[in-house]
Amino acid sequence: MDYMTVRQAAEKWNLSPRSVQQLCTQGRIPGAGKFGKTWAIPAEADKPEDQRRKKQADQAGAGMPFTMMPLMNTPFLPGQCRETVESMEDGPQKDMAWAEYYYFSAQAEQAAQAAEPYLTSPDLGLRLSACWIYGYANLTTGQIRKARRALETVQRTLADGKNLSPDLRAAVSFVAAGAAVLLHLPLPEGLPSTREFLPLLPNGLRAFALYVQAHSLYLREDYAKSVGMAEAALAMGAEAYPIPAIYLHLVAVMDYMRLRQLPQAQGHLLAAWTLARPDDLIEGFGKHHGLMGGMLESVFKGNWPEDLRRILDVTYRFSWGWRRIHNLDTGHDVADNLTTTEFAVAMLTAQGWTGREIAAHMNISPNTVKRHLAEIKKKLGISNRNELKQYMLR
Repeated sequence: MDYMTVRQAAEKWNLSPRSVQQLCTQGRIPGAGKFGKTWAIPAEADKPEDQRRKKQADQAGAGMPFTMMPLMNTPFLPGQCRETVESMEDGPQKDMAWAEYYYFSAQAEQAAQAAEPYLTSPDLGLRLSACWIYGYANLTTGQIRKARRALETVQRTLADGKNLSPDLRAAVSFVAAGAAVLLHLPLPEGLPSTREFLPLLPNGLRAFALYVQAHSLYLREDYAKSVGMAEAALAMGAEAYPIPAIYLHLVAVMDYMRLRQLPQAQGHLLAAWTLARPDDLIEGFGKHHGLMGGMLESVFKGNWPEDLRRILDVTYRFSWGWRRIHNLDTGHDVADNLTTTEFAVAMLTAQGWTGREIAAHMNISPNTVKRHLAEIKKKLGISNRNELKQYMLR
């Protein structure tokens, strides 16, 4: 009989090696045997059924409602995020809410581990939620193959979902659009218009879908319409849902920076921080750093230096993985060898800011800006500002 290792089984079944070892120890893989400190697993062994998925299927058969990103879709007061999750009834919905909490609080490893058991869940909402969280968490941890596999599952589900009910189709469209836009990739083929699926989403998911739409408008350089959408969503109740509201505020920062309206940009950044800081929901700040044109450094450096350091760590970790997919799929060589400060200076320079304007905004001297620009040109092998644009986020 042919055998495979724990690692080979983990890759075959899309599990972690630790999960496979636990299954072996529990006797749930027929024919598996331990030799010394290692396990030998029959090469033809099937992936054991996840007990939580079995329980979930039983509940679904009894009429359990469709579940999608439960924490994102739950209103709570700032500072009560963990308490909100702990108060949920034990089961798949609570498990997924924990995965969300770990993800949005920049605990990528824990988020991936919590989401992994639901990657093949029979509940489509849980499966899509798990793919999204697992995919983006693995970008941060540098597990690019796992990230791509999860995000490609979302696209396949969209392509195969023509016969789904309208609410399930809306959920698939929501996740597929979000996965594409946040990677700055073209929207997938077969995606319904926002007008078709937006009304079918519950309030919290609808608010996040509006953020995704606003982000898409930003990428198309329609900054006024983008910020108008974000402002309208916040005015119409999105603030009650802290996770979508944080992201809506951050996209507004991006827009106002492009519109050169710095007081408004700063106001939205502080509003996002007021919602995020009590629960340490810092992931979104790290992911949007490059698009906020030095606003984080300008506001946080003197007020929350330790938080800024942690946010920039998120930026470095996520950006490395993000570029491994974005650059390959688009052919757009976004710079990956600049420091976060250099990247902010480069972004503002590419947008037409003068050295003195950058210096005043980032609270540094004009000579420091010049030194950063010299280092940027050296690292990228360019000689002028026009060449710089091809290396910056679009």
